[in-house]
Amino acid sequence: MAMHVSGACFSVFSGSRVGNIKAVASEGFATVKTAEDKVKLGGSDLKVTKLGVGAWSWGDTSYWNNFQWDDRKMKAAKAAFDTSLDNGITFFDTAEVYGSRASFGAINSETLLGRFIKERKQRDPEVEVTVATKFAALPWRLGRQSVLAALKDSLFRLGLSSVELYQLHWAGIWGNEGFIDGLGDAVEQGLVKAVGVSNYSEKRLRNAYEKLKKRGIPLASNQVNYSLIYRKPEENGVKAACDELGITLIAYCPIAQGALTGKYTPQNPPTGPRGRIYTAEYLRNLQPLLNRIKELGENYSKTSTQNSPCMSNSLAKQILFQQLEKCLTIC
Repeated sequence: MAMHVSGACFSVFSGSRVGNIKAVASEGFATVKTAEDKVKLGGSDLKVTKLGVGAWSWGDTSYWNNFQWDDRKMKAAKAAFDTSLDNGITFFDTAEVYGSRASFGAINSETLLGRFIKERKQRDPEVEVTVATKFAALPWRLGRQSVLAALKDSLFRLGLSSVELYQLHWAGIWGNEGFIDGLGDAVEQGLVKAVGVSNYSEKRLRNAYEKLKKRGIPLASNQVNYSLIYRKPEENGVKAACDELGITLIAYCPIAQGALTGKYTPQNPPTGPRGRIYTAEYLRNLQPLLNRIKELGENYSKTSTQNSPCMSNSLAKQILFQQLEKCLTIC
């Protein structure tokens, strides 16, 4: 998300349009204000703000931040955290592998988020912060106990006794049934309020839903890559399954790692690994879509940064693609 110099954003879709949002873009940030209403995650009791801040880039030196993490980036991440809370965004999503040394990070994202929460609560003890984090289904992890052990390590780094949402980051090579059992155990032990998955196919999503249902535990969410230029959840049955089963779809990268903001051009592509994805040619092909997003946004006094995630599940998206379908080949 533009909240951070190289950050990520996610939007929460629960069968309805995203509420009114205001955004003011500046050099490194966008100040966003959301309506106070929240989205209930699936069949759980957990309610979260419709926009969230992803902390994938915090502490990372392998994909984001030009392979460097320094005091300037630290201050930018902290400013993003505080600005989000100041403007009503209280939902933060991290993961044990974000910024971890195992993935060539400088400092773990969970550690940073926990530090920011602690510092903020010292100034404002009543502040609300909703935390989601994720379990890495690494090949050597087996069974339900590995989920609980990883969760407790995450809680230690966050400095919290529980988190609101705990997700399986991706489906395991084996032992996936045990991982689902571990999610159920985490709920029953009071370590989490709700559980979800991420990057799950329709088949795995249905299996996880049914397995948890037998224990009386709802599968709250499935967090997947979903944006105006990555619409596979609409095509592979994932979104339809979420709608059918009452599972909230959480869209990560709804502004396509910055590509849909208009910040990057063929003459100014992103640096680092993103530059190999969003090349000059790609950005040239993307320009008709960016122009249309801007035009639609101007009709409602909205910026491209805020307009893109909102359109991922709305009538505006349908109108947009009806007009652009014939000229765009990258979507």
